[in-house]
Amino acid sequence: MKRILPGFPLTLGFSVVYMTLIVLIPFAALAAKAFSGSWEHLWAVVTSPRVVASYKLSFGAALLASLMNGLFGFITAWVLTRYRFPGRKIIDGLVDLPFALPTAVAGIALTALYAPKGWVGSLLAKVGIAAAFNRLGIVLALVFIGFPFVVRTLQPVLVALSEEVEEAAALLGATRFQTFRRVIFPAALPALLTGITLSFGRGVGEYGSIVFISGNLPFKTEITPLLIVGKLEQYDYQGAAGIGLVMLLASFGILGLVNAVQWWSARRMNITH
Repeated sequence: MKRILPGFPLTLGFSVVYMTLIVLIPFAALAAKAFSGSWEHLWAVVTSPRVVASYKLSFGAALLASLMNGLFGFITAWVLTRYRFPGRKIIDGLVDLPFALPTAVAGIALTALYAPKGWVGSLLAKVGIAAAFNRLGIVLALVFIGFPFVVRTLQPVLVALSEEVEEAAALLGATRFQTFRRVIFPAALPALLTGITLSFGRGVGEYGSIVFISGNLPFKTEITPLLIVGKLEQYDYQGAAGIGLVMLLASFGILGLVNAVQWWSARRMNITH
C-alpha cells in the first residue's frame, strides 16, 4: 500500500537509531557491567537475603499500588469525563501534580503528613496504624506518584466511548451493571492495563518519594533502588549493575505478561464483534 505522505525509510532509520542510543546501548552497558567481574561475586550479591527481601518489597509494593491506582484511577477518570460539576477543572489539573512535583519534595511532604505527629499520621496512630516508616507508607507513596498514569491513559478512551452505546444497551434491556461489564469495561480494559503497567513501571524504580517515608530498615522497609545506591557508594559497580539487571529482567517479564493480556483482550473483542 502506497502512503500519501512518503518518508518511511527515513523515519524508520531515525526511530531505530534513537531507540538504539536511548534504550539498547544503556541496557547493553548495564549487562556488560554486571558480567564484568566474577560470577561468584555477582551471584552472591543478587541472591543475598537482604537483596531478595528488597526485591519482594519493591515489586510487591509497586504491584499493589498499581492495582489500587487501577481501581481509583478508573473511578476518577470516569467522573472527570462523564460529569460536569463545579471545580472539575481544578481536580483535573491536580491529577498531574505528581508529574510536576519533584519526587524528593513529594517524599518529604508525605512523610510530614503520615508521620506519627503529622495531620493524617496522628489520626491513624490513634487506631494503631503506623503509615510512615512502614510498608504502608511505601505503598501510599507509590500510589501518589503512579496515579496520573492511569487517569491520563483512560480519559481519552472514555471520552471516545459514545454515550449512545450505553443508551442502546439500556434500550435493549441491559442493566447498569451489564452495560458496564459488557460494553464499557471491555472497551476500556486495554487502556486500563496500559495505565496500570505504566504505574507499576514507575513504582518499581522509584527512589526519591520513598527514601524518606520508608525508614530504610533492612529486611523490612528497604527498597531495591536504595541498595543499588548503597552499592555505588561502596564502589561495587558490578553488584549495583547486577541488582539493576535483575530488576530490569523481572520488569520485562511482567511487561511481557501485561502485553500478552492486552493482545488477548483485543483479540477477544475482535472475535466478539
